[in-house]
Amino acid sequence: MIADSANPLQLTRDAWIAVANSAHIGVIEIEVKCSDAREHRRRVEMRSADIPGFHLPTWEEVVSREYHPWNREHVVIDTAGQRVAQSVEMVREDLSRR
Repeated sequence: MIADSANPLQLTRDAWIAVANSAHIGVIEIEVKCSDAREHRRRVEMRSADIPGFHLPTWEEVVSREYHPWNREHVVIDTAGQRVAQSVEMVREDLSRR
């Protein structure tokens, strides 16, 4: 099972862990980030919603969101300067080492 969602709060990350535990399946948390603020902003401002009526956040909303640092081991993928395929390969490599 793969759950893909933005989880800036520890509370929501813990909720996903609880779901996995109740289903008796393993969990690997992956934090996807872009350390290049200029590129991150470009991505936020250039994307379009693929769900009718869905409001995408503005750059200002993205940077002003509450964010809790991670407090347990997890995989970090920094997408700055790389393509999606490269990020996917990084995840696959990490998973193959587990």
